[in-house]
Amino acid sequence: MAFNPSSLLELRNLDVDEVIDVRSPSEFALDHIPGAVNLPVLDDTERAEVGTVYVRDNRFRARKIGAAYVAQNAARHLQTYLADKPGGYHPMVYCWRGGQRSGSFAAILQQIGWRVELLEGGYQTYRRLVSENLYKTPLPCPVLVLDGNTGCAKTDLLLRLPSHGIQVIDLEGLANHRGSIFGARVGGQPSQRAFESALAAAISQLDPTRPVVVEAESSRIGNVTIPPILWEPMKAARRIAVAAPLTARADYLTRTYVDLTDNPATLLALVQRLSPLHAATVIEDWSNLAQSGAFRELAASLMQAHYDPRYGKKRMQVGRNAPLAFEMPSLNEEALDSGAERLAIVVKAIGC
Repeated sequence: MAFNPSSLLELRNLDVDEVIDVRSPSEFALDHIPGAVNLPVLDDTERAEVGTVYVRDNRFRARKIGAAYVAQNAARHLQTYLADKPGGYHPMVYCWRGGQRSGSFAAILQQIGWRVELLEGGYQTYRRLVSENLYKTPLPCPVLVLDGNTGCAKTDLLLRLPSHGIQVIDLEGLANHRGSIFGARVGGQPSQRAFESALAAAISQLDPTRPVVVEAESSRIGNVTIPPILWEPMKAARRIAVAAPLTARADYLTRTYVDLTDNPATLLALVQRLSPLHAATVIEDWSNLAQSGAFRELAASLMQAHYDPRYGKKRMQVGRNAPLAFEMPSLNEEALDSGAERLAIVVKAIGC
């Protein structure tokens, strides 16, 4: 049965057991409906072969080659991933534009006896809904920005807020990046489209009667860009500025960036990338600290000489409202738990 959703919320609420993306692995990796499983009916090599034959040789021959690959791959999926699915299994299937790949696979599943939904227009329909959600529709609720200098545990506080009834969007989590030159994470960043898919999914689940809290960011987080629907409200939003002692911040960063402290060579290379912004003697001092394992001292110096001054200038350019101060004397786990509870009270008091 063809399904043509009018919104991401309608798509998310579709009553199916699973969403199956039958596009090639590279198409799936670039972007896909969140939660979809990839069961390609043509892999990247097969898809390229069929496309080449279709354009340069003979369309009928291309369809025959494609049909053979689809049958072979569908059989493999039935013998592996789908082998234990029960008679009442009810998936939704989609491809690039709801054409032959998804139609062929859906027909095979239907012949077995499974009830199958077919996304009309395929991925292109889904992408249109994402674009409408992020570029044409206003954000459904007010925004509060959790601000503060580097090392104030803003992300940890943010992630604790939902347990106190506060809705949040973890932009750094969606971007898989901590938002600085030292911010890369294992696994790399998603594509811009995949980031937008995750962000649109998060926005579609927001309660419009309550504010949403986000962490202060630049318009770009690593290699991805925050769409205007969120970036413009962030610039105009009320801000809660977390403040903590420099020593507590340095300790927190040392604990949090263990992926770098465990890999001094990578840390040293990142420090060297700051060379265009600082005197050679400063870079040399930071490099010596990195090589000697003096990570707390390095973190404190980086914050004092690099991050705090630069982020202060950015706040003057972006923030239009005076921030509400929020003190965190300590940043250990117990303090973060109690701090999140206090922060939730502040957010609820601000309201919409």
